[in-house]
Amino acid sequence: TKQTNKPINIPPELPDILKQFTKAAIRTQPHDVLQWAAAYFAALSKGEALPVKHRLEIPVATQKTDTGLTPGLLKVLHKQVGELQQKWKGLCLPMEQLETLLALGNFDLEMKWMHFFALGCSALGGTIISALKHACEILTEDPEGGAACVPFDIFVNLYTYLAQLDGDIPQDQIDSFLLSLQELVDNDHVWVE
Repeated sequence: TKQTNKPINIPPELPDILKQFTKAAIRTQPHDVLQWAAAYFAALSKGEALPVKHRLEIPVATQKTDTGLTPGLLKVLHKQVGELQQKWKGLCLPMEQLETLLALGNFDLEMKWMHFFALGCSALGGTIISALKHACEILTEDPEGGAACVPFDIFVNLYTYLAQLDGDIPQDQIDSFLLSLQELVDNDHVWVE
């Protein structure tokens, strides 16, 4: 091969880009680093939200039940709402779980994102209460560690959807619960502790 004496031009911002990428990879802990890196740099080049967790999470699921879905990854998906399947793959999550959630919610291509989001929260917790707690913690704009505040109408939408999907909670009980909760609501926001 022919060698040249021309210096290689390295953009001055490259070290910072690589530093941010490395930090993001450590926080996100993708199962497939190559696939995640491709999604990361594609989003970066398009100015889209990056597939990055805000902090490192220790998985709570066992090896047998671990699907890879965590509150942090669900928060990333919520911020990236768009082409769900592409984003799901970019986070290295199993397609079987996406297909299961889509089938469970009877979703088609025009699905309601917040209903899918509610099912994702349900997959994290199991009960309606724990699903709503996860949802409030993910959706809140409040600092981490404090009460998780979300708009009441969003809470109503999530609770109503999950309760109706459950099938064991009669509509009059759903309505009664929401009416009693409305009396406790502070400035149209629900606080979860």
